[in-house]
Amino acid sequence: MIKDKYQSVKNHLQKIFDVQASIALLNWDQETKMPKGGAQQRARQISTLSGIAHELLTDRAFKSKVRDLNECLDQLNTEESVNINETFKQIERAEKLDTDFVTRRSALVSETYQAWTEARAKKSFSVYQEQLDKLIQLKKEEAERIGYNGHIYDALLEEFEPGMNSAMVDKIFDGVKNHLQPILKKINAQKKPDDSFLFKHFNKDKQWDFGIDLLKNMGYDFNRGRQDISVHPFSTGFGPDDIRVTTRISETNFSSMVWSCIHEGGHALYEQGMLSQNYGLPMGSYISLGIHESQSRLWENHVGRSKAYWEFHYPKVKNVFPEQFDGVSLNDFYAAANRIAPSPIRTEADELHYHFHVLIRFEIEKALLEGSLKTADAESYWNEKYKEYLGLDITDPNSGILQDIHWSLGSFGYFPTYSIGSFYAAQFHAQATKEIDNLEEQATTGDHSKLLTWLQGNIYKHGKRNSAEGLCKELTGEGLNYKYFEAYVQKKYGELYEL
Repeated sequence: MIKDKYQSVKNHLQKIFDVQASIALLNWDQETKMPKGGAQQRARQISTLSGIAHELLTDRAFKSKVRDLNECLDQLNTEESVNINETFKQIERAEKLDTDFVTRRSALVSETYQAWTEARAKKSFSVYQEQLDKLIQLKKEEAERIGYNGHIYDALLEEFEPGMNSAMVDKIFDGVKNHLQPILKKINAQKKPDDSFLFKHFNKDKQWDFGIDLLKNMGYDFNRGRQDISVHPFSTGFGPDDIRVTTRISETNFSSMVWSCIHEGGHALYEQGMLSQNYGLPMGSYISLGIHESQSRLWENHVGRSKAYWEFHYPKVKNVFPEQFDGVSLNDFYAAANRIAPSPIRTEADELHYHFHVLIRFEIEKALLEGSLKTADAESYWNEKYKEYLGLDITDPNSGILQDIHWSLGSFGYFPTYSIGSFYAAQFHAQATKEIDNLEEQATTGDHSKLLTWLQGNIYKHGKRNSAEGLCKELTGEGLNYKYFEAYVQKKYGELYEL
């Protein structure tokens, strides 16, 4: 009886995921291939499928089976228990949002995304403002339906980083301010390394080919993935055997393509590392977006910005672009790749200033949701914060409040996971370095197989078997601890800038 009931629940979960994967595919197409004229009908299609997925998840008969199984977890094995318990939590959250709300939200997200793309084309926040405000009001309604104990923001943050709340995020950013601001002050007093050679002309097609090579070297499986161009780099998946990435290429900024490829490749490796046998189940899904981000940041910064990494790849760079890097040594390139200077673009920010980009978005999101900031004033508030934290004057909204896609997708509560992920990444990489002999030397030969195997065995294949904090304790012996990121920063930038 238990076995049959579990199999029925499993089949139903995979059916739900089939619908969700179809939605993801439509979203991928919308951001990469869809003709502009298809926006309205695409919004309808996504809205319809979102409603169907919600109805399947909140189906009474399905919930009854999940509830029955959740009351006898001791009769299930570990993986089955995780699948049932996590599904029960999903149902409880989903039931607070009826099908009409989910359908309205999906349609509004599609419309807001289109308004965002139009606003970017016209370089005008006002084109986007009204539509964004509608979505913010809907997210407030969503938070109230879900419920929260502290700040309204907590209800939305829970979706992306279970177990985390805004007070905990505030504390994390207090650490960022207290630790990073003094370091940045010291670095900014030093002479900056020359990075002008990264801003020459770089042929788009040659960059594309080089990016593909970087992804293959990481272990990204192109038999189960592909790369495309999008306005905002992202990764998405429809099951572990179809995980896709996108990149953005500038012919006058070599860095843009390189580190977006490595970053999104890190996300994709996590998803490709899920077990196919857990397709559509919590055991085949990521733990949290903080853990997901830890993988992209680990590959992008701890691997992709290391000197050892470029000892192998820089000769290839010089071979592809001999004129642009003529007379530029490996040390010159490494210093430029880790140049610390404020930038208006989050995705192109150095790894220290990056956390102030996240902090600004977190503060704005909280203010918009609690009502202390009006949407009409969001752009001016954004610009004020960039002046306060980064000393930058923002004059172009595309390099300001319009640069990110997240709010147009309704992803309020998402941004803190970027910084959380960076701190997990430092802790995980420190542990990998302890457990894998000669990890840095392996990177100098372009061999990342042992690191990938370590990540697959310790993180990827386990899905939601553990919580984010539980995984961290199991893997490193303690919960998330900022000291690992601090030690990494002190060592790396202490040497680069002779602090």
